[in-house]
Amino acid sequence: MVAVKAHQAQAFLSSPDPKIRAVLFFGSDVGLVAERAAAFAKSSAARTDPAGELLRLDDADLDGNPERLIVELGTVPMFGGPKIVRVTAGRRINAAALRPLIDDAALEGMLIVEAGNLKPDEALRALFEKAAVAAAVACYADAAQDLEALIRDMVRAAGTSISADARHALVERLGADRALSRGEIEKLLLYVGSAREITLDDVEAVVGDVSELALERITFAAAAGDTSRAVGECGRAVSSGESPQAIIAALQRHFQRLHRVRAAVDSGSTLDDALRRMRPPLHFKQKDAFAAQCRLWTSARLTDALGRISTAAKAARLTSALEEALSERLAIGLAMMAREGSGRDRR
Repeated sequence: MVAVKAHQAQAFLSSPDPKIRAVLFFGSDVGLVAERAAAFAKSSAARTDPAGELLRLDDADLDGNPERLIVELGTVPMFGGPKIVRVTAGRRINAAALRPLIDDAALEGMLIVEAGNLKPDEALRALFEKAAVAAAVACYADAAQDLEALIRDMVRAAGTSISADARHALVERLGADRALSRGEIEKLLLYVGSAREITLDDVEAVVGDVSELALERITFAAAAGDTSRAVGECGRAVSSGESPQAIIAALQRHFQRLHRVRAAVDSGSTLDDALRRMRPPLHFKQKDAFAAQCRLWTSARLTDALGRISTAAKAARLTSALEEALSERLAIGLAMMAREGSGRDRR
């Protein structure tokens, strides 16, 4: 019976209890969940002689063979090491399906499950926290000390060093998601190349604010009409510590920029010219998506959208207890407005 809190995760992973045969990685930081699951699978395989066999399964693998997971993990291998089976919670891979394996301790190999943010009373989390041979490991947004350890390890592995002020600035800009943080550090290391030390100027030149990147994913999804992604990114950002009112403010800034560009096009400017005059300028990777949104929305509908955003912003300030629900409802409403207009002709 093991419930591993976020700050205990590294210690658990470094020296897991040998009797543990099933581990659930869950939490709001999807990148960290995947990273820890992959690392634990690799280390579990290496702990046996002969080495364990890594196997990845998902719902689709079980559609035609519902018993496959039980067979893979419940059979003693005749040759080679034990099976290390890594799965993602879903339609078929859930508490009901896994309970016979875990409650009966019928695991000849190692089961590793990845899941999103689970409440304490959710069946899958409760199953792993209460079973004698299982553990549930919480994976939430990195604290400063976690980020410093990640930076230190990656910089050392690259054969370089980082100045104290550069490290501090880097920590300030990371943390919303482990995968994003790792990507930003990799980008920085690629930028400095063979330099002996990473400086503050290097960090400021290439590393974006990961919190801002998280907000951009929400605004671009909502403006493009991608309802499910907008809702998912909203929940992910809030779970990582982002303020719902910051989400509303980001949506307001994005739609104001869309409105200005759309108004310029309606006044006779070409879309390329209007985009080129934007200040601050768009990142080149965002240009095509933003241009598509400008074609999707009319000035009149953007005015309606901005009115909806203003109403939500005021309500969130007056009723802070409802701000999370208001930000999510706003993202859904804007995405639905985009979808409603997707079939109409655009200039």
